[in-house]
Amino acid sequence: MDLVIFLPLLIALGAFMFFASRRQKKAMQATIDLHDSLQTGDRVHTTSGLVGTITGITEDEVELEIAPGVVTTWMKLAVRDRITEDDEFEDVEPESTATELTESPNTKTDG
Repeated sequence: MDLVIFLPLLIALGAFMFFASRRQKKAMQATIDLHDSLQTGDRVHTTSGLVGTITGITEDEVELEIAPGVVTTWMKLAVRDRITEDDEFEDVEPESTATELTESPNTKTDG
């Protein structure tokens, strides 16, 4: 009787672990593929949120230019993703939202 109760739970747990493991392997392979495909001139995000352009690359490290003339050395593992042109345009904030954020809540308007 106890086996009838726990068998479906055991099967569900096994299926969950199987699919979670597959998802993790796919994500790890995508990260490995990204690191293998990095090239000089690519704009990237690091895991700490820094944005830079790759100026040099070795097997384990990348040199990122984070400002004109400022080059820092990072482990390749710190590169989270490559920035595409589409990503750069998504970060631009619409003017109406930027205006709303700069107005003070105590500002009185006539009208």
